[in-house]
Amino acid sequence: MYKVCKNSFGQNRIINRNMLIHAGKKLHVCELCNKSFTRKSNLSSHMLIHTGKKPHVCKICNKSFTYKYSLNSHILIHTGEKPHACELCNKSFAKKGDLKKHLLIHTGEKPHVCEVCGKSFTQKVSLYKHLLNHTGNEPHVCEICNKSFAYKCNLNSHILIHTGEKPHVCEVCNKSFARKAHLDRHILIHTGEKPYVCEVCKKSFFQKYNLKMHTLIHTGEKPHVCEICNKSFPYKCNLNSHILSHTEKEPHVCEICNKSFAYKCNLNNHILIHTGEKPHVCEVCNKSFTRKAHLNNHILIHTREKPHVCEVCNKSFTQRRSLSKHLLNHTGKKTYVCELYNNLFTQKSILREDILIQTGEKINKLHV
Repeated sequence: MYKVCKNSFGQNRIINRNMLIHAGKKLHVCELCNKSFTRKSNLSSHMLIHTGKKPHVCKICNKSFTYKYSLNSHILIHTGEKPHACELCNKSFAKKGDLKKHLLIHTGEKPHVCEVCGKSFTQKVSLYKHLLNHTGNEPHVCEICNKSFAYKCNLNSHILIHTGEKPHVCEVCNKSFARKAHLDRHILIHTGEKPYVCEVCKKSFFQKYNLKMHTLIHTGEKPHVCEICNKSFPYKCNLNSHILSHTEKEPHVCEICNKSFAYKCNLNNHILIHTGEKPHVCEVCNKSFTRKAHLNNHILIHTREKPHVCEVCNKSFTQRRSLSKHLLNHTGKKTYVCELYNNLFTQKSILREDILIQTGEKINKLHV
């Protein structure tokens, strides 16, 4: 018998393989991409990536997978089984990776640290997004419309808009989607799951965006501060729009009608008026929208969420404008109405800032 790591082995072949693991040697090399592996079985599994073979087939829906563990995870969709349970709150998950992400909520751990400024994040994808604040790089450019992206995966997803391809198919109702994230969100319609839970009041939400908005009710946090007038805002996009009231710069110009905008994203939204494109589609009823914010508001009709809560009487509303109108019952203040979106405001300055958020333009269309 041979012992090196508290594991015992009875055969020389197994001993030798175990020693290679400790030595870090990888003798099995892929002839196509030169990636190396410690075990021949791992190389064989890797080769499936190049051959495109998917030998593991689901007996329920006939969907095929490259690896057996992927099939095992998939089967849980049909069975509804969630074998991975959190020991702290008893919430269960179908995948072990989802449980690991969930545990970070309890531990407060943020293992992904920015090497530039030291800021830490719970998820790696959040760190990647943050790094763009330092680099500003968007090296991946769409050859069709010249839109640029920070990551190639985002470019690949974007290209599907032009091709019309929807490779991600719901296994329950066969509806297809261009992006996997959209499919994941759609599946919640079938399961009824609301995975985003407020840690303060335990209210759950269908979308992460709605949880983020809801959390501000408890914290009152406004971390984004204007360096000119010290006014603070809950979101950076609100601060950016506010800064325009000081600078009045609108460098992004529409080539069709010469209208100018403060931000490129606002220009992109504006161009949709000319093209008639509505890229944001509701996964429940297929209604399409020009802007994602409008889609988010629409989805609340299906989910019946009411994220906008009155701080005076705790009455909740689906849309912010409904809350603003309701607040007049408590305050009795004047109403300022936006002609563009019919939103109601109690202060003229707030109306101006909201118009900037929606359009990026300096517009003075007010009713009192």
